[in-house]
Amino acid sequence: MLTYFLFLIPPMLLAMLAQWMVQSSYRSMSRVPSRLSGAETARRILDSNGLYNIPIEQTPGHLSDHYDPSSKVVRLSPEVYQGYTMSSVGIAAHEVGHAIQDAKSYAPLVIRNMAVPVANFGGSIASMVMMAAFGAMLVGASKLVPLLMLVAIVGFSAVMFFQIINLPVEFNASSRAKTELVGLGIISHQELPYVSKVLTAAALTYVAATLQTVAQVAYYVFQFLLMTQSNRD
Repeated sequence: MLTYFLFLIPPMLLAMLAQWMVQSSYRSMSRVPSRLSGAETARRILDSNGLYNIPIEQTPGHLSDHYDPSSKVVRLSPEVYQGYTMSSVGIAAHEVGHAIQDAKSYAPLVIRNMAVPVANFGGSIASMVMMAAFGAMLVGASKLVPLLMLVAIVGFSAVMFFQIINLPVEFNASSRAKTELVGLGIISHQELPYVSKVLTAAALTYVAATLQTVAQVAYYVFQFLLMTQSNRD
């Protein structure tokens, strides 16, 4: 158990810090006014890239903003959709960045979208198999545990691959967002740090989530190697 916490505590602390930074940055930049709302910003950037057919919808929830590649629609939370703030402008532009990636068949996004069902399946299977492995240990069927752990490692590795390939997708969407915002005059160069603060904090949450999964896989690989060696002895 101690080994598990040694592997997992650092990325868990980073995840908590990232969430705090996102909320803090969002609140502070929500007090800085912008000339356009989030919805107006999204529409302006989409149209400037010839994506007139992509609608912008308001979706329930707090920071529930996303681009849906299957429906080809940008969905913004009420605060972002209606808000005239730097937070709203930055988040809306980021989600439109994903729409632009989709339109241009940005390779990491294509790979990420293909990996989604595999990652979902792998994560679900891995969790169930790990429970089975712990159950096998409790009933004394120790010889089954390494095999079950190996299956779980493969499943969690699928999740890890998805999260790793997701990093360039998110960073590129933020980069596109900042370029579009300044290039279209939605914000000035002097206002860019306001938007960057929100997008950088959001990016850190993806980094933290990836590190958590990497640490989890590393822990299970470590345990698998120990059990394999023990069985040989």
